[in-house]
Amino acid sequence: MDIIIYQPFVNEIKELIQRKQFQAIKMINTETINLYWEIGEEIYRQQREKGWGKSIVQILAKELQKEFPGTQGYSAANLWRMRNFYLTYCNSEKLAPLVREISWSNNIAIMEKCKDDLQREFYIQMTKRFGWTKRVLINFIEAKTYEKYLLNQTNFDLTLPEERRIQAKLAVKDEYTFDFAELSPEYTEHELEVQLVNHIRAFLIEMGGDFSFLGNQYHLVVGSRDLYIDLLLFHRRLRCLVAIELKIGEFEAEYAGKMQLYLTALDEQVKLPDENSSIGIIICKSKDRTYVEYALKRSNVPIGVATYQLCSSLPDNMKEMLPEPEEIVRRLGIFEKD
Repeated sequence: MDIIIYQPFVNEIKELIQRKQFQAIKMINTETINLYWEIGEEIYRQQREKGWGKSIVQILAKELQKEFPGTQGYSAANLWRMRNFYLTYCNSEKLAPLVREISWSNNIAIMEKCKDDLQREFYIQMTKRFGWTKRVLINFIEAKTYEKYLLNQTNFDLTLPEERRIQAKLAVKDEYTFDFAELSPEYTEHELEVQLVNHIRAFLIEMGGDFSFLGNQYHLVVGSRDLYIDLLLFHRRLRCLVAIELKIGEFEAEYAGKMQLYLTALDEQVKLPDENSSIGIIICKSKDRTYVEYALKRSNVPIGVATYQLCSSLPDNMKEMLPEPEEIVRRLGIFEKD
């Protein structure tokens, strides 16, 4: 009986402790990044002013490890990273403060694997917003999430509330690679579906890692009609059902209309009260980007259109298709609201 009376107070104190612990961790991380920044700056300054070469880093590492035994982070390799870290961001008024808000290991991954400041900003903002671990971050970088986020085609800006748009866009790639599928040159949509189900673990990893498999040829009844959704998934972060329609040819506008019917039926018949509205992804062998844009513009349900390939090489024209730097800056600006 007593615990019931005091439970609200106990919960309040628990939340206070957790909040302060999180703030303390953030402060420690910020100070660590500040320290590494200053060490990197000093190494660069001394080399520039005194003409010292690489040997100073080796000597410094040896002396620091002697002075602070058991302390990690002062190896010669890490000291070089500190120097490069400072040089990478010292002239960026926008990114210099942001790097202090994510861990050193995540900063290293972004600094070493990303080619320009726009790409780095994207992964810094995503890591900050969604709390990505180093492993998750590297997976996203290697999967070309930045490029596919900028290229992907959805109507989410028109059909989803602001708090769900970014995560939803991250959930839909512009192109998927099904290199695990064992298909003959003349395969059917059914054979493609069977291969994805037979390699369900590889398929879910390629989809992005936050999906769970609910079934294939998922049966719904609308009036006197039977509907069958090729693949039905659930996205854990978005907390919504995701209908997948597979097509082995080029995208056609009527696919969006069919998907709209699926999503309406899912929301009315399957969606639980605490879940968000369903999302549809149409995966085709090819698409005309302008045609897709027109097809999705007037749809009132959230749909994304992607393509797939059966080998792991990226399209040669992907870089050419990326928006201009000014447009990328505009799109990345949505994160600054947070």
